[in-house]
Amino acid sequence: MTLDGIRIDRIIEMAWEDRTTFEAIEFQFGLKEQEVINLMRKEMKPSSFKMWRKRVQGRKTKHQKLRTFEKGRFKCSRQKTISNNSIAKR
Repeated sequence: MTLDGIRIDRIIEMAWEDRTTFEAIEFQFGLKEQEVINLMRKEMKPSSFKMWRKRVQGRKTKHQKLRTFEKGRFKCSRQKTISNNSIAKR
């Protein structure tokens, strides 16, 4: 799959979200964790990338296996209007 600007923006957005796992990004876009890291390094300013890496390293919510809860998940208040990864018109 080729990544256009919209997909790249969405991957970056998902990578910044605390509760979105790397596994969710892989499921939706086919990018493994290292590929997401490489994309972030390429697309972001060096200072922003360093800030992001510092933030996600060791964060339990970014890895499915490290999460403490098994059932349920965080749901954004806007999520009910999201369909196929694009926000529906209101």
